[in-house]
Amino acid sequence: MAQGRGEGKGRRARLPEVLWQGSMATLRGLREVPRHLLVCEKSNFGHDKSRHRHLVETHYHNYRVSFLIPECGILSKELKNLVTETGPYYFVKNLPVHELITHEFINTFVKKGSCYALTYNTNIDEDNTVALLPNGKLILSLDKDTYEETGLQGHPSQYFGRKIMKFIVSIDLMDLSLKPDSKKYERILWSFKEKKPLKFDFLLAWHHTGVEESMMSYFCNYQIHEHQPKIAVSTVTDLQCPVLQSSELRGEPEVSCSAGELLDWLGAVFCDAKLNNEPNSFISTYCCPQPSTVVAKAYLCTITGFILPEKISLLLEQLCHYFDEPKLAPWVTLSVQGFADSPVSWRENEHGFRKGGEHLYNFVIFNNQDYWLQMAVGANDDCPP
Repeated sequence: MAQGRGEGKGRRARLPEVLWQGSMATLRGLREVPRHLLVCEKSNFGHDKSRHRHLVETHYHNYRVSFLIPECGILSKELKNLVTETGPYYFVKNLPVHELITHEFINTFVKKGSCYALTYNTNIDEDNTVALLPNGKLILSLDKDTYEETGLQGHPSQYFGRKIMKFIVSIDLMDLSLKPDSKKYERILWSFKEKKPLKFDFLLAWHHTGVEESMMSYFCNYQIHEHQPKIAVSTVTDLQCPVLQSSELRGEPEVSCSAGELLDWLGAVFCDAKLNNEPNSFISTYCCPQPSTVVAKAYLCTITGFILPEKISLLLEQLCHYFDEPKLAPWVTLSVQGFADSPVSWRENEHGFRKGGEHLYNFVIFNNQDYWLQMAVGANDDCPP
């Protein structure tokens, strides 16, 4: 008994030290929490210097698109048609990388439209990953061993600190096509066909005009499947919405909410979270920012797949036309999320995963053609453009 009490006293005596050590560990953990970047700007779709088209067109690899229309229960015919026409895209199993640099592929797809490719089920921070951009750039994120075995020229990833474990290789297919018999092209082709053959499961999509060669027939010697994006629609009733003023990006106390508050609220709506902060809720204590208003119903549509920027541009344009006729809704939103394991975010900016891999943007489209644009990235990304 005495021994037990003594042990108990000893533990009590050390309690402040344990608490202090725990607090220090918590502080260290807070320092290690990755930072996130959110860039917000406002403009008008009619302005000559508006960047909305460029920002959409240069965010290449998108896997989810959602739009929310307050005071709407039924989608217009024009919007409904655009939603159902966001595909197709293709899944090709065990496709060798050298197939993407042949002159036949470049001439058939890269030069005759916008061709997109992304390795599927690969982790950007652990595995080799490959992406084809519509400008003809083939981007490879390779581990150190693979990089050295290929013998290709690249540069270290900027997100691996002192111990470099990843390298980035960029191959300009359009430049290679200009010199089909060059030593550079032969060396790259030999590297992928013989020296270090690489195969991946790929997502592929091609935006073009006119009737041309199809990807299904071109890759018929491989396991290829055509897919259509998945579409989920719902009508949210009695939705509490933040009050916004297009001229007040930062919001105004007791008058309107800020762009940051709106983005948090959108995330909660997309997750179907309750917004009333009920005391007996063990899932979420989040509530709608104030001031707010309740709309009788709102139309929410989410499209998931391999979605091209060209399709998103058409959706954005049609949502702008939503206000051509008077509507009860003061604004609508269009949100786009990129693939977490894409080697690039916007343009050719290197993208990493760290703890989330997020890179996304959101448009708030007002009935006077003003808009807010919010762009967010995680810890392993450059500032959005």
